[in-house]
Amino acid sequence: MSETAPTATAARSQQEAEVVTALGQRAVVLVGMMGAGKSTVGRRLALRLGLPFLDADTEIENAAAMTIPEIFETHGEPHFRDGEARVIARLLEGGAKVLATGGGAFMRAETRDRIRDKAVSMWLEADADVILRRVKRRADRPLLKTADPAGTIARLIEERHPVYRAADITIASRDVPHEKIVDECVAALHDYLCGSVQLK
Repeated sequence: MSETAPTATAARSQQEAEVVTALGQRAVVLVGMMGAGKSTVGRRLALRLGLPFLDADTEIENAAAMTIPEIFETHGEPHFRDGEARVIARLLEGGAKVLATGGGAFMRAETRDRIRDKAVSMWLEADADVILRRVKRRADRPLLKTADPAGTIARLIEERHPVYRAADITIASRDVPHEKIVDECVAALHDYLCGSVQLK
C-alpha cells in the first residue's frame, strides 16, 4: 500500500513535465462562460505545471485602472472588447503560461486566431444551472445586470457554445473537487500534446 501514492505521484509528475516540454513557448488558454471556473482551475493548473498564471480580466483592469463594470458603464462593451483583444494579444507573447480569459474573449475571430497560433485552447464547459449557481453570488458581472439573469445565461450559452467548440480541448466543469478538474486538464493536455494514452 505504501508504494501506491508515491508511484501515482511520480507518474503524474512525469505527465506534467511532458506537457510543459511539449508546450514549449505556447500558453494554455482557458475559455468558456463566466462562472465556468477558468480562474479557479487555471490557478491550480498553473501551479501543477509550474507555469505563471494570468487572468486576462485582472490584466485589463490593471491596464485601464478601472474595474470591468466601470469600463462597461463608462465606455461600453465594444470599447471593452477592443481593449480585451489588445491585452490578450500582449499576454500571448510572453511564453508558456496558463491564461484565463473572459467569457466573451473567444468570440472575437482575431483573438481566436491568435490563440490558435500561440496557445492550446481549453474550453471549460459548464451547464446553465452550474453557471447561475456560481455567478449569483457575485455582483461584478456586467452582462448579468438584467431582469432575467437565467434568461441571459441561456442566450449567451446558445450564442457562445458553438464558438467555444472550436477550442482544442473540452473539459466538463461541474461541481466536483477542483483538483479532479485539474487532473482531467493535465491528462487531456498530455493526450493532446503528446499523443499518448492518458496516465492514470
